[in-house]
Amino acid sequence: MSSFAQFLLRPSSCALLVACLTVSCSSPSQPAGSSGPAAAADSTAINGPAAPANSPLQVVAEFREPQIVGVAVLPDGRVFGDFPRWDDNPVAPIAEIGKDGSVKGYPDSNWCLWNETVRNEPQKHWICPQSVHADKTGMLWVLDPASPGLKGTVPGGPKLVKIDPKTNKVVLNISIPENVASRKSYLNDVRIDTQNNYAYITESGVGSLVVVDLKSGKARKLLAMHPSMMGDTTLNIKADGHEMIDATGKRARFNADGIALSQDLQYLYWKPLTSYKLYRIKTEALRNPALSDAQLAQQIEDLGKVPACDGMEIDAANNLYLTTFEDHSIKRRTPDGKIEAVVQDPRLEWPDTFAFTADGSMYVTTSAIHKTPTWNKGVGKQNQPYRIFKLALPK
Repeated sequence: MSSFAQFLLRPSSCALLVACLTVSCSSPSQPAGSSGPAAAADSTAINGPAAPANSPLQVVAEFREPQIVGVAVLPDGRVFGDFPRWDDNPVAPIAEIGKDGSVKGYPDSNWCLWNETVRNEPQKHWICPQSVHADKTGMLWVLDPASPGLKGTVPGGPKLVKIDPKTNKVVLNISIPENVASRKSYLNDVRIDTQNNYAYITESGVGSLVVVDLKSGKARKLLAMHPSMMGDTTLNIKADGHEMIDATGKRARFNADGIALSQDLQYLYWKPLTSYKLYRIKTEALRNPALSDAQLAQQIEDLGKVPACDGMEIDAANNLYLTTFEDHSIKRRTPDGKIEAVVQDPRLEWPDTFAFTADGSMYVTTSAIHKTPTWNKGVGKQNQPYRIFKLALPK
């Protein structure tokens, strides 16, 4: 998300409960950070909208507070979740989600620790991780904007971390300096170019792209506050049919957020969340440090109107998928620009982030951002679990 400190303050939260659901079994639940089997869930809990008949969505896991945002799935089927420290303090801000419904801090409990005892080690702990992503080689990446409570970055905290799932060890830890990730920044989502060894990041607080040379560790901030990076406050963005306006009367404004990398690695796509515009640029241009922002701006392609969305991802046929939260749906934009519906289901309470797998499955999280107190006159309406869904990618 973007402009987080103004708009996405979270209510105080209860412990994380997890349930792993399949079509044949009911869900267990347990505290966050646990690694063992879970206790039975409360059958009287309010679970939000019911599943429509013949919905293709399969519930993989569901959670009470804290809020899930990101999901990553490795080639071997291991699933990871991201629970940022927005208003609560999850035991497992990055977690491996077991098939039995267990949630285990990842890569270990020390990385998941953030309190007064470790304030002098901001590069060795998850402070407020926002994105977890599996690259094409099966490596796991975590992007940490390091802005707990959405109140500004912790000095020395913003980082991009690579973990080898075979050893569960950190193999690369790149600090993003303050001249790239300022105190008002919020590093949002990341894609990895494994061929050229670069990372591309949307930054939502100021509104910019961040490009990281993974060999040298050097990060550059590009196109800061360019119109293509900025949310639009004139659109009356809605969710559940209600315009998103905070308690002060301000309309939601979320800057550069969704990001996707074409299959041939030639183009980076992005869009501000509160916008109906989609943009792309050649990655070759982003990797060229000789180009000024003005020169880069000349290479930005305006791809026209698309629905407002949070997350994006591209399949093998270069269809661009969008988590279109205004109408509880997932849509895709074909290479020729046609917008097609993939699934619409009332349980898609603010669909957030995708993870695609080689076997043709799509995972998506729901974060119910529109039900938080910020957008409901101070009253939280998160009466449903946060979920990870799975469905088959359409042909």
